[in-house]
This record gives sequence, structure tokens and C-alpha cells, in this order.
Amino acid sequence: MKELNIEATPENIDTVIAFVDEQLEEYGCGMKAQMAIDVAVDELFANIAHYAYSPETGYATVRVDVIKDPLSVEITFIDNGVPYDPLANIDPDTSLSVEDRPIGGMGIFIVKKSMDLVNYEYKDGKNILTIKKNI
Repeated sequence: MKELNIEATPENIDTVIAFVDEQLEEYGCGMKAQMAIDVAVDELFANIAHYAYSPETGYATVRVDVIKDPLSVEITFIDNGVPYDPLANIDPDTSLSVEDRPIGGMGIFIVKKSMDLVNYEYKDGKNILTIKKNI
């Protein structure tokens, strides 16, 4: 397992994605899976950066654990920000046109649809969100 502790700012999104991609490349992750993971990492870290500590800034820990049998990756985001379960929101109605849909919620919806597992818990004063993708 590899771990990155980094200031939760929008400017650090690319650093977090590069950190995750470095682990994926070690295991020959396919481009399709890597792109889906990158989108999820971007969305989740951006949410932490924008909302967890607002208007202040705090830190987030990103853990990457590659499981070999079957080959999959688990990425865990941990922050000490405001407790928030993004999975508790109702999925957006994608049958509506973009104009008729309320703003927000599509990013988490995409994460939930593209990952094999998405789990949230609030424990010991920390938001802990884990995604898993079979690669």
C-alpha cells in the first residue's frame, strides 16, 4: 500500500492523479480502467478540496492498495473535514434533459457507475471514502 498526505486544494488534483497512476502503471492497468479511475479520483479529491474544510484548507490522505488476486485497486480518501456522505444523496434522474436536472450530483453518480465498489464511513472524526476497480 502506498500513501500520500497532501494539502486538499484544487491545485493538487493533478499531483494526486499522478500518484495514483504511478501505482496503476506498475501493475499494467489498462487504459480504459485507468481513465475511469482518474475521473473518479479527480471528482473525489476535488470534492474534498472544495468542501471538506471550506473556507479553510486542510489535508487529505490518499491510499492506493493494489490487490493481486483478482487484480484490482482500492483507493481510499481520508480527511478530517466536515462529515459528509456523498453516497447518501439520491442519484440524479438521467432521463431528464440537462436543462431540467438540478445542478450537482453527476460527479458522484459517475463514480458510483464506473467503480466496482464505492464505500463511505465516518469514523474517529474522519471521512473515509473507498473506491475499488477491477483492473
